[in-house]
Amino acid sequence: MSNDMLSGALIGAVAGAVGTVALDVTTYVDMAIRGRSSSGAPSQMVSILAKAVGIPLSSQGVGSEDQTAQNRESGLGALLGYVNGLGVGVVYGLLRSRRDDIPIPVAGIGVGLAAMAASDIPLIALRVSNPKTWGFSGWAADAIPHLVYGLVTAIVYEALTNLG
Repeated sequence: MSNDMLSGALIGAVAGAVGTVALDVTTYVDMAIRGRSSSGAPSQMVSILAKAVGIPLSSQGVGSEDQTAQNRESGLGALLGYVNGLGVGVVYGLLRSRRDDIPIPVAGIGVGLAAMAASDIPLIALRVSNPKTWGFSGWAADAIPHLVYGLVTAIVYEALTNLG
């Protein structure tokens, strides 16, 4: 890997981390304003994946009904969000280091949509969620934080690459 690619990947990871914080803040503001609960979809996905590969999450080693299993599902579900945010940031950094002629707002929207797809497609494939049932507020609760993520990631990436 060339120094430019490595630099792009590292800056992309940092930008993705900042974008992930922005996504989390946007989501928590929405939850506070609307009084809605957090999504259980990431935890459900972890439970399905753990069962599929035979990894017990409960303290007894069977089932996922106990509090320990629920806590692990919740923690691992949240970690998947960070993996998504950092991973999309790295990919963006690799691509952006090769092609920097795309306007930042357009790049940011693309990054946000890519992150949204990276989080939603596995949920849909595993039948944890069905976008046909989301309604406008469900789509907005998913799309707006991801677009914020994308724009913040693109802006931070540009700012960091222009420091030197």
